[in-house]
Amino acid sequence: MIESLPLRGPGGHPAHGDFTAVDIRTTGLRPGRVVELAAVRVQAGGSFAGELSTLVNPGVPPGPALVHGITRDELADAPSFGEVLGPLLDLCAGSVLVAHDPAVVDAFLSHEIGLLGVRLPPLPGVSTLAAAQSVVRLPNYRPATVAHALGVPARPGQSALSGARAVAQLATALFGRYGLTFAAPPVLPALPRFADGRLLPRAEALPAEPGWMAEAVERITADDAYLDLLAGVVADQHLSPDEVTALAALAREAGLSEAHVRSTHEQLVTALREIAERDGVVTAVEARELRQVATALGVGTAGDLRPAEGGKPTRVLVLGTTVEADRLRARVLAEGVQLAKKLTGSVTHLVADASVPPNEPRLARAAELGVAVLDVGVAPVALGFEPPPVRPVAAAPTSKRLGGRVLMGVGLLVMFVVVVGMFGGTPLAGGIFLGALGVGALLGGWWLAEPAPR
Repeated sequence: MIESLPLRGPGGHPAHGDFTAVDIRTTGLRPGRVVELAAVRVQAGGSFAGELSTLVNPGVPPGPALVHGITRDELADAPSFGEVLGPLLDLCAGSVLVAHDPAVVDAFLSHEIGLLGVRLPPLPGVSTLAAAQSVVRLPNYRPATVAHALGVPARPGQSALSGARAVAQLATALFGRYGLTFAAPPVLPALPRFADGRLLPRAEALPAEPGWMAEAVERITADDAYLDLLAGVVADQHLSPDEVTALAALAREAGLSEAHVRSTHEQLVTALREIAERDGVVTAVEARELRQVATALGVGTAGDLRPAEGGKPTRVLVLGTTVEADRLRARVLAEGVQLAKKLTGSVTHLVADASVPPNEPRLARAAELGVAVLDVGVAPVALGFEPPPVRPVAAAPTSKRLGGRVLMGVGLLVMFVVVVGMFGGTPLAGGIFLGALGVGALLGGWWLAEPAPR
């Protein structure tokens, strides 16, 4: 269903049309069934153009509720995929599809469309995952991590609609801020029309404010599908034995071995512990949350973790919508430092770029809280990510060097005259006097011509 459009930097075909961001929730890790579908259409400049969201009844159990929060009872009255295909295609018509990982979305949607016996022309699509990888270096590229690094306010939660909204904002930020273009002009095919279907959107409570665990998983290097899923689950700061059992069943259905699952659990806990200890301050909250997750996963590497006395971990809030601000947020995450989402008493440094106005209220509030306020240009050094620049030794002015060399030449000439004169019978006293003048000229010229050490 989705045909990937290669991207490039400035110089390609600009994105002037609409994007439709698509996200889904499914029964498992591998292509199975869709249980929720959402799409958000935006113009390239970021203007909202419409959205849809609906639960989808696949006729089979919904899969891991701990991942998507959908129960069997919620799907009882939900429409089938065939009923929601028409509204989805109507919203997508004439636009470029966007998904964080189009290959995954395409696998599930193509499977559903194949079950209906429907044939569709390929729709051009782009990946916010690939786009983010091309412009910013991050420990992982989970949607939540990329959104945080780019300063996107939307937070992908359990619902497909929250994910689609975040992807839509990521697309407009990536294309607008980094000048990304299409390597070839997108071909927007005519789509068949289907009968208007029935939609059943679900209500989703606002996600809780992220705690330490949610921030820590953004700093974990994750290139494994199960590790990525596990990181998303533990981000809510709690993991029950039932959830661990459900995760293990999900991994088995995806063909993962028990050894792989056990190794991934150990990898996650080890990485979380390294993050907790990296700044030299392990808080009571960090120790408690890490021990709880380690116990639930059956990993013992956090049992001896103890809170440190005193101290305050470095916690950075970066304000701004420029490329420089994005790269600093990414650098903070890569360095294992806490990247704050809002200004609180736990923030130690606030960094602002040129897009932040001088009357921004958080600048004044940071000063009241005793938070160090930095410009984005000096922040890497101030935060200890880079050494202070070495000041080059100033060279002596050209005129000064030239004068010194002339004086050295005069000194050499005087010394030559003295030597010749001494052989010609010049009185000793006169020779000594002239020799002293020559030596003085030589030393003075050298001092002028050579820069003094600093």
